[in-house]
Amino acid sequence: MLDFISSIIENIISLINDLGYLGIFIGMTIESSFFPFPSEVILVPAGVLISRGEMSFLLVFLSGLLGSLVGASINYAIAFFLGRTTVDFIVDKYGKFLFITSKKIKQSDKYFKEHGEITTFIGRLIFVIRQLISLPAGFSRMNFWKFLLFTGLGAGIWTLILILTGYFFGNAEVNFLTKLISLFIAGITILIAVIYSKIRKNNRKKL
Repeated sequence: MLDFISSIIENIISLINDLGYLGIFIGMTIESSFFPFPSEVILVPAGVLISRGEMSFLLVFLSGLLGSLVGASINYAIAFFLGRTTVDFIVDKYGKFLFITSKKIKQSDKYFKEHGEITTFIGRLIFVIRQLISLPAGFSRMNFWKFLLFTGLGAGIWTLILILTGYFFGNAEVNFLTKLISLFIAGITILIAVIYSKIRKNNRKKL
């Protein structure tokens, strides 16, 4: 079984190597938009290639970050220009083909309303919400440059962690470590969200 998994990972690494930086950019653009494509499959193997001297760390990081920003901006633009009603209609009709449900969008929407614009940063580090957090930002017509800043910070941290996972730990432990790191990040970001929420409530009381 381990040999089979290692073989699959090696094939993915080979594919990333063949596609190069453009492939990483396209993959991360897809991952950050509506399509449910895991960033771990792209960036962890890229980290392995960096450790082998076959790819540049800087170019992999920039390709991943720019792809994330483009994908997130697509979701933002869809929500901004089409509005909540149209997006809900599209998801109700075609969401099953993209593994997206109205429930998931409502979760990200609720999360955004509860914690404010900083969720475009925090949400990039949390599974499921990561891909959809750009929608409520667009619905609320959040300032686009502020959206890009917060999204870039969150996506940059996530991109860096996945690259370093592949770089330092290689193929054998990638799946386990990625899940472990994801849980750790989720715990930290939830803590940040709670602290931020309490600060906002205290500020409102002072007003």
